[in-house]
Amino acid sequence: MKKNIGLYFGTFNPIHVGHLVIANHMVEFSALDEVWFVITPKSPFKQKQTLLDNHHRYQMVYEAIQEYPKLKASKIEFDLPQPNYTVTTLVHLRERYAEHTFCLIMGEDNLKSFHKWKNYEAILEHHDLYIYPRISNGNEEHQFKDHPNIHTVDAPIMEISSTFIRREHKDGKNIKALLPEKVWTYMDEMNFYR
Repeated sequence: MKKNIGLYFGTFNPIHVGHLVIANHMVEFSALDEVWFVITPKSPFKQKQTLLDNHHRYQMVYEAIQEYPKLKASKIEFDLPQPNYTVTTLVHLRERYAEHTFCLIMGEDNLKSFHKWKNYEAILEHHDLYIYPRISNGNEEHQFKDHPNIHTVDAPIMEISSTFIRREHKDGKNIKALLPEKVWTYMDEMNFYR
């Protein structure tokens, strides 16, 4: 069955309630049938030293989405050349799941730098972008205003970051409320980010 799938790329280090709220909102209040969390082993824009192993981040995403049948965890980038580029991942997904259409989910802040992405024109030609609002400075690129493949979704603004969670957890703060319960349990048992 053909599905319209939203791809939510990230390191998810760790996945938190903000990620879940956005993904669930996108799948319930837009034209998307499913949202796949694409766990990125290494982003061209991020340093790797603070990243947990791929399988731990995958496991936390898997645990977080157990009660959300329209949300899935994807390991597709684990087997692709490093660093991962979105355009390469999209080609692999189209080949492997030719029956589906794939869209990108991104924050408004990422749209502002989208013109710096590798082969961004090809991405935009073949894929829709679903944009969720962020509190940020600057304007989106003029070339993306009123683009037929870019859809802004009136999703809740979530100002929670994995960086904040890691830092405050290391400092001994109680950040349990910012994480899905199963993610907190896994993180605590494994003694991550201490």
